[in-house]
Amino acid sequence: MSSMLPFRPDWTFSSAPVIALACIIVLFCLGRFTAQLRFVWYCFIRPIGANDHKSRLDKFYEGQADVYDATRNGLLRGRRTLLNLSAAHLRELRKSHPGERLVWVDIGGGTGYNIELMDKIFPISEFDAVYLIDLCEPLLQVARSRFAKRGWHNVTVLCQDACDFYLPEWSVKGVNPQGSVSFVTLSYSLSMIPNFYTLLDRIDHVLSPQRGLIGVADFYTAGKQPLLHEKAIGGVSKECGWLSRWFWQIWFDFDHVSLSPARRAYLEYRFGTIKSYNGRNRFIIPFIVRIPYYVWLGRPRSCDVSRFCHAFEVEGGNMIGNCSPSTFVTLKETDNVVPPLEIGEPVIPLNKEQASSNHDMVIDVTPPLSSFHYQLKKPWRLPYYDHPVHKEFRTFIYSFTWEDPFDDMKHLQLTSEDSMFVITSAGDNALHYAIAAGPKRIHCVDMNPCQGHLLELKLASIQSLEFSDFFSMFGEGRNANFRYLLASKISPYMSSSAYQFWQINSDAFSSSFYLSGYSGWALRVAKVIFKLARVDHDVKRLCECDTLEEQVKIWKERLRPVLLNPLVVALLRSPIFCWNALGVPMNQRQMLLDEGGVYEYVKDTLDPVVSTYLFKTCNYFYLLALLGHYTPSSCPAYLTPSGFSALKANDGKALDAFRLHTDSIVNVLRGLSSDTLTRALVMDHLDWFTPGSQDVDEEIAELYRVMQPGGLVFWRSAARKPWYNEVFKRFGFDVSPVSIRGSPARMAIDQVNMYASCWRAMKMVAVP
Repeated sequence: MSSMLPFRPDWTFSSAPVIALACIIVLFCLGRFTAQLRFVWYCFIRPIGANDHKSRLDKFYEGQADVYDATRNGLLRGRRTLLNLSAAHLRELRKSHPGERLVWVDIGGGTGYNIELMDKIFPISEFDAVYLIDLCEPLLQVARSRFAKRGWHNVTVLCQDACDFYLPEWSVKGVNPQGSVSFVTLSYSLSMIPNFYTLLDRIDHVLSPQRGLIGVADFYTAGKQPLLHEKAIGGVSKECGWLSRWFWQIWFDFDHVSLSPARRAYLEYRFGTIKSYNGRNRFIIPFIVRIPYYVWLGRPRSCDVSRFCHAFEVEGGNMIGNCSPSTFVTLKETDNVVPPLEIGEPVIPLNKEQASSNHDMVIDVTPPLSSFHYQLKKPWRLPYYDHPVHKEFRTFIYSFTWEDPFDDMKHLQLTSEDSMFVITSAGDNALHYAIAAGPKRIHCVDMNPCQGHLLELKLASIQSLEFSDFFSMFGEGRNANFRYLLASKISPYMSSSAYQFWQINSDAFSSSFYLSGYSGWALRVAKVIFKLARVDHDVKRLCECDTLEEQVKIWKERLRPVLLNPLVVALLRSPIFCWNALGVPMNQRQMLLDEGGVYEYVKDTLDPVVSTYLFKTCNYFYLLALLGHYTPSSCPAYLTPSGFSALKANDGKALDAFRLHTDSIVNVLRGLSSDTLTRALVMDHLDWFTPGSQDVDEEIAELYRVMQPGGLVFWRSAARKPWYNEVFKRFGFDVSPVSIRGSPARMAIDQVNMYASCWRAMKMVAVP
């Protein structure tokens, strides 16, 4: 005992503040994180000890029902997105069915959080009836209290098993259950319902075929998707790694939540997909905890899809997978007919109508169509299968178009009776043609699906937004509300694939849209060069000049020496920079070098442009390249108030001409009927091929077949006389130059002046 340290009273007093501070911190944490601690206790520590499904739910939630919403906001991602998407599509459905009842059934809605949130997006007062169905009484008590405070008399809370849910109006008001419901949501409940097959079959029975909508947000896991249907409905980022699948299925199974792929697979089989988004919830620890979740919107497969089938199979000239709706198929095989079964008298007596009916029961065993067929509005984007080649395009190459549509219109002789074939690019020129002449059909083709996503976003935004929001997106290049606009306004006009792309890349409009994409790298590099050379202020001055004389002076004295610097010229000569930043492939780069080298090319391109076109009011191409955005006085036609109004007029009638193809040019041409096109613009596309390529012969042969006699094909080239001109002549076209750059170049051939020549080919009338 003598070896022990003696007692020191001062130790007690000196440590008292530390102990007190520790107690305060503990009490603060207990008060601040009470909800989270209760969540941890009931979810991970407290044993449930119940056998049947309802008892497990009641015991699991009874001690945490009042803090359920506070502890699930970070975990249950996608609920607001689901409701925004649903509300946007419901508004469009209401326009086409204005007099019909609007009934919403929220299955597994628990505390009523979704219904209260929906009121901020789509007023609950506009629903004729809202039903919340859940099996957990503790959660429903929270919902009843919530709705009582809001004074909603059209909201009914029902404690029922979702698989057997029954609405009071079916018996009290004598409403026929079949097709009586307009809207069904399952927010993180499908994964908790054991008999999901029965549930989804029941929903399909009660959901209205033409105006019905079903929305789901939930956790999931999925492996590789080899089926064509998966490729047709769009499945960006759907696949989960084997470790993720294994871990999350086991983890959630402890709480009797099933993340088996079967639930989502049957959902997407039973209903037609409208929208689908696959996300990762970076809950608590980003980059480590990434829980897969999805937001999905669909409708009954029995809805009328004939308009979209016609748009794809006839107007688009293509066939892909199972494109015809089931109503077009005549079922004659006995395998598809279930005969009456002799199994004795039914327990529940049949009514007279059922008893007298001896019709065969026809079962639709065809797989659902692509998401294109089930969308609500415009059939712009023709469906396509996800292909391995699409993975080579991580994003769009061009966020703006580098060809002069004003010069095109001088030579196209375009009328409202013309049918056009153009390369999509960023879609700026196609929109210009629609404004200037309103042709009856514009086929936009691009192998890069991201270019189609970009043009589709422009079309959908024109249709759904006001000019101020539209110009802030594509004029100024930024819109802080883009994510909200995408879900709540733009989405009904977009394909599922395009919606997924922009949902994933919703930050593209957070600062400067035109600095994104591969072409954005060229603009970024230019900004860095100007910054290092300390001429960034002169760039702004150049774009604000009121006279050509002032513009030329700034160009020659300040900017020209920078861009013709040997280091910059060497960068432009690099094949890597040419492709990744400028979109110039190897063969076209070689054409450019054969015409005199990079230094001569830059000089012959920029000098005539600066001395001919005023950037401030006329040449929006170079103003964008220098500033990174457009201005109201210098922008493409579709960004002017008059151009925007022309495209939006009469419910977007001018936009009905667009058909967007995601395929190679030759494949799209093969799908079109002979003598159906009058105009085709293939840009500089043929420069990409190796001289003598057989692919060029095949493409020009198809162009000749689909062009009407007297039809015109236009192209631009980095060469003054491209080698493939002779191929056009060989197949029966009369080839003539539209413009050829001089040597040395003293005049610009158009506002862009980046090409050495522009050519026209006319299909000659066959001599009998």
